[in-house]
Amino acid sequence: MPKKLFNVDLNKTMDKQDHPGHNRWHPDIPAAFSVDPGESFRMECLDWTDGQISNNDDPSDIKHVNLNRVHVLSGPVHVNGVEPGDLLVVDILDIGAFDEHKWGFNGIFDKTNGGSFLVDHYPNAAKSIWDFNGIYATSRHVPGVEFAGIIHPGLIGVAPSQDMLDEWNRREKALVDKDPHREPPLANLPDTDAVVAGTLKGKDFERVAKEGARTVPPRENGGNCDIKNLSKGSRVYFPVFVDGAKLSVGDIHFSQGDGEITFCGGIEMPGWIELRVNVIKGGMDKYNIKRNPAFNPGPVMPNYQDYIVFEGISVNEFSGDQTYLDANTAYRNACLNAIEFLKTRGFTGEQAYMLLGSAPMQGNVAGIVDIPNSCCTVALPKEIFNKGVLPDMEPDE
Repeated sequence: MPKKLFNVDLNKTMDKQDHPGHNRWHPDIPAAFSVDPGESFRMECLDWTDGQISNNDDPSDIKHVNLNRVHVLSGPVHVNGVEPGDLLVVDILDIGAFDEHKWGFNGIFDKTNGGSFLVDHYPNAAKSIWDFNGIYATSRHVPGVEFAGIIHPGLIGVAPSQDMLDEWNRREKALVDKDPHREPPLANLPDTDAVVAGTLKGKDFERVAKEGARTVPPRENGGNCDIKNLSKGSRVYFPVFVDGAKLSVGDIHFSQGDGEITFCGGIEMPGWIELRVNVIKGGMDKYNIKRNPAFNPGPVMPNYQDYIVFEGISVNEFSGDQTYLDANTAYRNACLNAIEFLKTRGFTGEQAYMLLGSAPMQGNVAGIVDIPNSCCTVALPKEIFNKGVLPDMEPDE
């Protein structure tokens, strides 16, 4: 087994660990350890909320979770000899749950605290707890389904340069300034509340807390991309912006549907991950991988072959107004159509919504060229339902 280089105690928050990780992006957060190219190692991770969610039936912890705390990340990892302009090559060798923590959670965020993809349809907080049995997950809150998970890090990325960080903060503030009182907000700007910044203290901590970018969205450094098949066996090519790259990882999911639509999405859990790092010198220019990472998916996926697929088009579901090739609206309608169907099969709307966020649902853009309507689809594996899910044919008379 690769050497464990980042340990966590599940009974302590990230700031109380022997070596704290971090929950902001900033080039000056010090590395937790260093490795050489070609080296393999194991890191342990807390869940993205830093232990704020309990294994019970009360969704108030989802409603009131302090989002300024998320995501708590393990790292950063300094890779010796890696410089700006290189590509950091990261292999995900293995990933899993802790033996003492065989459960995870999914939740719909309240509109006043983060919201979700379908926030105007489901504005209130809800929670589902999922129990793990080997590779399978079941939930007392969403009965009648069992599915194989594909464990993956929702968040993995490298540190930004100072110039890149300043640009992130500039462009996101300009967006927020368009509607500064919106709920949920248009972006999460730097906030000094609940900051964890490794071992920094004093004025250095205060500066990083004031400038550090929130880890909520994906950006040029990778980050919170929530890609379910970026999993065991995947190889990622990260553009490098600072010396040593400063790789960090966290937000582990047991399973997730494409889009992570509930926002408190996938099945969130603490866990461990084994990585191997290498470097392609000058790789950003050589391969023109500059704006965002690229990756080669691994060979491990749940082997579901039979799906029921729901379509959606880019017509606003409230006003009936036509939009122009709006894939966001089309995907929202595909999800809503799936939920409305599942309500006829015995699920509540909230249960169906959390199922779409947790199960290995496949989301696709079917067409974005046929004016004025984009078409998106969501596909649910038939095999995950304990009873039949397809519409019943009327018996012959």
